Amino acid sequence: ITSAVAFDILPLKLHPFSQSTPTGLDCMGWKRRVSSSVIADGALDKTALTDDVGSEEDLYEDFRSSNHRYGHPGGGGEQLAINELISDGSVVYAEALWDHVTMDDQELGFKAGDVIEVMDATNKEWWWGRILDSEGWFPASFVRLRVNQDEPMEDYPLKVEGGKEDDSSSGTRRFGMGQTTKDQMRTNVINEIISTERDYIKHLKDICEGYIKQCRKRADMFTEEQLKTIFGNIEDIYRCQKKFVKALEKKFNKDHPHLSEVGSCFLEYQTEFQIYSEYCNNHPNACMELSRLTKVNKYVYFFEACRLLQKMIDISLDGFLLTPVQKICKYPLQLAELLKYTNPQHRDFKDVEAALNAMKNVARLINERKRRLENIDKIAQWQSSIEDWEGEDVLVRSSELIYSGELTKISHPQAKSQQRMFFLFDHQLVCCKKDLLRRDILYYKSRINMDDMEILDVEDGKDKDFNISVKNAFKLHCRDTEEVHLFCAKKPEQKQRWLKAFENERRQVQLDQETGFSITEVQKKQAMLNASKQHHTGKPKAVTRPYYDFLMRQKHPTLPTTLPQQQVFMLAEPKRKPSNFWQNISRLTPFRK
Repeated sequence: ITSAVAFDILPLKLHPFSQSTPTGLDCMGWKRRVSSSVIADGALDKTALTDDVGSEEDLYEDFRSSNHRYGHPGGGGEQLAINELISDGSVVYAEALWDHVTMDDQELGFKAGDVIEVMDATNKEWWWGRILDSEGWFPASFVRLRVNQDEPMEDYPLKVEGGKEDDSSSGTRRFGMGQTTKDQMRTNVINEIISTERDYIKHLKDICEGYIKQCRKRADMFTEEQLKTIFGNIEDIYRCQKKFVKALEKKFNKDHPHLSEVGSCFLEYQTEFQIYSEYCNNHPNACMELSRLTKVNKYVYFFEACRLLQKMIDISLDGFLLTPVQKICKYPLQLAELLKYTNPQHRDFKDVEAALNAMKNVARLINERKRRLENIDKIAQWQSSIEDWEGEDVLVRSSELIYSGELTKISHPQAKSQQRMFFLFDHQLVCCKKDLLRRDILYYKSRINMDDMEILDVEDGKDKDFNISVKNAFKLHCRDTEEVHLFCAKKPEQKQRWLKAFENERRQVQLDQETGFSITEVQKKQAMLNASKQHHTGKPKAVTRPYYDFLMRQKHPTLPTTLPQQQVFMLAEPKRKPSNFWQNISRLTPFRK
């Protein structure tokens, strides 16, 4: 492995590979050999971590020398099981949790939900797989192993016509004790949902009690702001998931799992699951803060001591903190598989169908909020590039650039026409003037509050209000003050794009109100501060690089040798081409819809 490993690799323990989780990041709950000297429930004695800088190292060495072994139950055991099946001629399938975008011809690109045939899992981090006629390496943590590995590939996914599943012969075969194969398949999925939820609760408890609780005792090492950055709202997620798993267990039929009715649980908690949005948005910041702290040895030893005392598996803290991001992506995949094996006559069918759509919407909302929060940095950078800016920052009221382009503005009283650049954000329209010589330089001129405006389409010909002939025109009319703004586009299609953009702006404002989307004052100030620093230095700040390094840093030397920057995009984020909007501000393509 290319990356340096700070500690010896601990012994690994076999476990059933059918746990449908990304390798090693959601494998909790297995029994481990625990020395009696470990404090119950992972609670640290008050004297366990002293104020001495070297105490974490001493504590860690004590544990290393006392035969404690909390091996990673994922990694090796899972790999051995998978490779044994592959060598026996069995076919092993995995589903993509999110997109793997790659420009390397040795890697296998795929989209969230794709089914991949796993052909080699001897490497812990990178597996070799095949989709149709394409083969290549892919990150093991980007997939979940299918629960029902014995199902033929041609039956996956099962085609749906008229909202009903194709009742193939495989669905009617009997499977012991009067069960059909389809019932057994549903039992497998239900068992997986229940078991992974229990494991996930254990995992969240370990983070909250094993790390956060101990970090709060060390005010000399961590501020509350740092802890908020590192752990986000994971304690809120823990409280939510505890209630959710109790609801699931009430609906779980232990004697006949295939009869369980769990769809209603997902419907009940779909709103609560939106708290994952905040966590996912903060996760890149958590990785960067951890990367900074772990450059100091005392933090490395402190985090490792916390892990050992809580009897957690052998994964670093940043790996543990990735699990909630993966979890919320997994729900639609699990529900899709559950729906596939649920007969339309089953009492749970309609609820599972609705739950699948609901969880897809939750994941979509999280992706959208993540994209919006990434855009605020770009908006702040844009504003910092505008000369002679006046009034409040754009981010005070807006978080999305809907559309931009050049228009002719006609003003009273002499019907004076001016060529201007306009930028339509949610809630406001900003007007700028191009520099006469440097056309890439813009000067701030004015803004219009879109909340008070109505859009009026103007027919070609003479306009009565302005007493001039116009073409490709529209007006913005203020309902309160009766103020009217007249605009003309160069071409009819440009006018139509602007009219459509104004509709999208109102729709975006309404959607934000319905979903409660907002940007905190801290996020706004941080975005403007970052933009100010970049504006002074003139150099772009690679704020996301440590996040990609974290995801890809343990690449095997025999695997793809090059790693193009920004080749991995989390949460099924679409690939974007770099935009040189500093040099050509009129082409803000990352913002356009």
